[in-house]
Amino acid sequence: MPKQTTKKKPVKARAVVKTTARKPKPVKTSREQAKREQASGKDASRLIDQRIRELTGWRGETLARMRALILAADPEAVEEVKWMGTPVWSHHGIICTGEAYKSVVKLTFARGASVPDPKGLFNSSLEGNMRRAIDIKEGEIVDGVAFKALIKAAVARNLAAKKK
Repeated sequence: MPKQTTKKKPVKARAVVKTTARKPKPVKTSREQAKREQASGKDASRLIDQRIRELTGWRGETLARMRALILAADPEAVEEVKWMGTPVWSHHGIICTGEAYKSVVKLTFARGASVPDPKGLFNSSLEGNMRRAIDIKEGEIVDGVAFKALIKAAVARNLAAKKK
């Protein structure tokens, strides 16, 4: 008996439907974490104390020393914590921020480009026309007198900008 052959129907190409991925929902943060991200006054001072304790070794020591110099140069400076826990010192505007990285402690002056720096402490972010920074590496000691003068000049710059 001859084999019966069945005709196969041609397979139709299926349309590929692209689905757009939904945007992930933002992660909800706890109150404590949100408070850590932005605080001022005594709460900020406590958070900065905690941050310094967390930074064991030379980075914690360096940030603590620079903080003491900032507060000695400007007793009216307000300590704040912003931008995911970054210590900030302000007086009629931001004076500087203090960040600790693996190889440097960075102090960024918000209006550093317009602040006189006769001792040449600024050694980072020199190309912009707003900010300037001081990168402090392990073992380096910043001249305390020159740094306090820089803080006072930054405060004077903030006060002059406020009057305009």
